[in-house]
Amino acid sequence: MKEADLRRLADAVQRNCDIADARHAQEATMCTFLLQMRELYCWERGLPLGAQPARAELACWLPQREAAWRALEDEDYRPLPLGAREIGPFDAAAANRDLLAHGLLYGAGYGRFHRPHFFLAQLERDARREGVRVLIAGREHARGIPAAPAALQGDTIFVRREALRRWLWDKVEFWRARRPAGALAAALEHWGLAAGDDAAFERAVEAELETLVLHELGEARAGAKLGAAWEDMLAGLRDWRAEILARAVRDNLADCLTTLPALLERDARASLHFWFAQLEGMRREIFPALARAYAAWRESGRAAALLETIGAGAAHWERVARALLDSPAAADARAVAL
Repeated sequence: MKEADLRRLADAVQRNCDIADARHAQEATMCTFLLQMRELYCWERGLPLGAQPARAELACWLPQREAAWRALEDEDYRPLPLGAREIGPFDAAAANRDLLAHGLLYGAGYGRFHRPHFFLAQLERDARREGVRVLIAGREHARGIPAAPAALQGDTIFVRREALRRWLWDKVEFWRARRPAGALAAALEHWGLAAGDDAAFERAVEAELETLVLHELGEARAGAKLGAAWEDMLAGLRDWRAEILARAVRDNLADCLTTLPALLERDARASLHFWFAQLEGMRREIFPALARAYAAWRESGRAAALLETIGAGAAHWERVARALLDSPAAADARAVAL
């Protein structure tokens, strides 16, 4: 693809990212919003990981960006210019039929609370696993906030290395500022990051990229069990609490089906500790048995109880997911907890 054509395409994708941000960015909590804006600023300026943006420049940029968003709120999402054709902004499959041959990857869809997401990146890897296509994105040409590191769409997994690197770096830096004991400390110790070995960071990124792929493969397995009715149910939810619960149930099912068994089989201890460090919110609230089994595994080094809990979880969360299909608004965390 010619540089001018890539620039036109990237500008169109970025415009759609900006429109989505204009409509939805401030739906996040103030703390999350400010962190996301800081990350977006660093990405736009091409700042390396760990660089501290100038406070005065960031303080000036933030209201300018919000003012620009206000002018975009009522705009329609733009079609993608691909040669002589224009493709709808949500038709990622059609766009990628052209773009993958040029070493580019386009992502578009809806995330939590029906928020649109778009990105355009260099294609880093194209592979198939368990009948699912796995596309790894490298350097990004267009993005918005937030930048989800991975997603499953149909029979295709999208993983964004840049988004993962920035997210993981923030986790490491947050821990280094306080150095609390726990699962995250154990993960960083295994990777060599606790001692400040930044050369180990890319190894950690590669390990967690694989964990993301495993989770999305679990999502594909869960989707095969639950069918298209699950996505229809999720799209129809308008109560944010019901959506959070439904997503937590399916995430737990996916990880009990694939992620956790695979990591245990490989004895991927750093990734296991890191996974449990991220087990929080609704997912942890409804699955206290898993946190207890992890604590027992850390203490004893024996995985039998953890494997048993994961196996029981796979059966339990499938039953709960099917119950949610029948009555998605009727369940609460107390009713589904294992």
